[in-house]
Amino acid sequence: MPDYYEENFEFLKSFHPLSRKNYDKLFSIAEFKEFKANERLVNFGDIPQNLYLINKGVTRGYFISESEKELTKTLFTPIDFFASFTALIENQPSGFAFETLTDCHIYEIDHKAFAKLCQSNFEILKFYSRFLEFLFKVGELNHIEVASLDAKQRYLKLRQRIPEIDNLIPQYQIASYLNITPVQLSRIRAKLY
Repeated sequence: MPDYYEENFEFLKSFHPLSRKNYDKLFSIAEFKEFKANERLVNFGDIPQNLYLINKGVTRGYFISESEKELTKTLFTPIDFFASFTALIENQPSGFAFETLTDCHIYEIDHKAFAKLCQSNFEILKFYSRFLEFLFKVGELNHIEVASLDAKQRYLKLRQRIPEIDNLIPQYQIASYLNITPVQLSRIRAKLY
């Protein structure tokens, strides 16, 4: 099993200072798992139980539109937390599915155990509060980008964030994330290269 202990400690501390003791408490409720490409972590309609922390690979969160089209909402790369947060918090069926697009190293974190830690530990609660603020800011930024950037600009931003994206996942997945067709993506790429 690869050792992501220190790397994850530094990542979590970037949200809010955590003592080693409290980090160890968080680490104790996380289970390391290796997934192959195209494995589902959460299915549509599942009531999720876990948060996820990705240390290797690419995963996606997606939903099915009214026209029965798969739409990739988010791509997750190291080091990212992800979950069907609304479904977790409300204890309701997930409107999203999450699947691995490449082989992945992921920590599953039991949400109920995490909530108990937050109730009993102010430092961990403060970390969670800062993390939720971060999610809000990222979500707001994503809304602005979708509204203000064209498909080419969004593609270039994605390439900036994940330089090897074209070699990691199929083009139709990238197109879905950009909310364009694979043909449109091919045209964008042809003009760029």
